[in-house]
Amino acid sequence: MTKKILKGVITSAKNDKTVVVEVTRKFAHPFYGKVIKRSKKYHAHDENNKFKEGEIIRIIECNPISKKKRWKVVEKWYRYKQNLM
Repeated sequence: MTKKILKGVITSAKNDKTVVVEVTRKFAHPFYGKVIKRSKKYHAHDENNKFKEGEIIRIIECNPISKKKRWKVVEKWYRYKQNLM
């Protein structure tokens, strides 16, 4: 089975080797059709503590590392910042 990859913004990098990533998704309401935004926070493993708060990153599913951590940081997502300029 393929592993899920998500993109989100780091909301907290205060813990050692852990970042909290907020992933926002958009979907249409099943009946009314209005586009709704929902967000969820994931704890992701950052081995070298190299990512900082506010950065846009990609995370991938992995085996459980601790009680809350089931994701690893893959990379910084540069394409988003290039589109803003």
